[in-house]
Amino acid sequence: MIALDSIDIESQVEIALDEDLGPGDRTAELIPADALSRVKVISREAAVICGIAWFNEVFRQLDDGIQISWHCSDGDSVKAGDLLCELQGNTRALLSGERSALNYLQVLSGTATLARRYADAVAGTGVRILDTRKTLPGLRLQQKYAVTCGGCDNHRIGLFDAILIKENHIKAAGSVAAAVKKALEMAPDIEVEVEVESLAELDEALAAGARRVLLDNFTLDDLRTAVSRVKGAARLEASGGVNLTTIRAIAETGVDDISVGALTKDVVALDLSMQFIDG
Repeated sequence: MIALDSIDIESQVEIALDEDLGPGDRTAELIPADALSRVKVISREAAVICGIAWFNEVFRQLDDGIQISWHCSDGDSVKAGDLLCELQGNTRALLSGERSALNYLQVLSGTATLARRYADAVAGTGVRILDTRKTLPGLRLQQKYAVTCGGCDNHRIGLFDAILIKENHIKAAGSVAAAVKKALEMAPDIEVEVEVESLAELDEALAAGARRVLLDNFTLDDLRTAVSRVKGAARLEASGGVNLTTIRAIAETGVDDISVGALTKDVVALDLSMQFIDG
C-alpha cells in the first residue's frame, strides 16, 4: 500500500510548476505585486477527495505565506456545491498556482471517486480490488495513493517490487512451469505471480509451486472451478472483462482479488472551481 509520507511530493510539484510557469507567469504581472486576495474551492459534483498534500505544496512553493483552510480530508465524500477549502494570501501566487493545484486535486479525486465506486460494488464479498500499472505517465505513485483513498488496494508499484509472469514471459521461457520455477529460484524473497489463461495452465502453475495466480479472462464458471480446485493453496486474482457491471458476479465466484486497469486508466477529472471572494 502506498503511504503518503513515502512519496516525494515536493519534487513532483516542482516539475508541475516548471511545466506550467516556465520562466514566469506573465499574466499575473497585471496584478500589483503586494495585492492580497481570498479565494475558495468548491466541488461541482459528488466525489471522493484526494490530492490535498499536492494542492498545498503548490502554494507553499509559490508563497509559503498563503494560508489554506480545509473543510475536508483525503478520502472524504463530498456533494456538488460543497466548499472544499479557502485560501488567502498574495494574489499573484494564488493565480499562478491555481491550475497546477487544481490539476492534482481534480485528477486524484477523480481516481479516488472511481475507486470508491468499485469498492462499493463488491462490498461484503471480502474481495480486494487492485489497481495496475496502467497509470497516467508521471502520476504512478499519486494515482496509486488515490486508489487507496477510494477504498481499493495497490498491486505492485512497478517492475521492481514483484514478479508478474505474463503471457509473453511464458512464451519466452518455454512454459508456465519453466517460468515459475525460474522465478522462485531467482527471487525467493519477492512475491511471484503468474498469469494463466486456462484451467490446464492453472494446474501447471500450481504444480510448479505458484502461490499467487492471475486468472486472465476466465468465464464465471471457470473462476468458480478454479476456486474449488485450488482450495486456498494459492491466492487467486481475476482480471479481464472487469467493469462496474460485471465485477460483483466476478467477486462472488470466491476469488481473492480482482485487478482493474480502469481505476487509473479511465479516470475522469473531478469538476472543481476556484473562485475569488469579494471583500
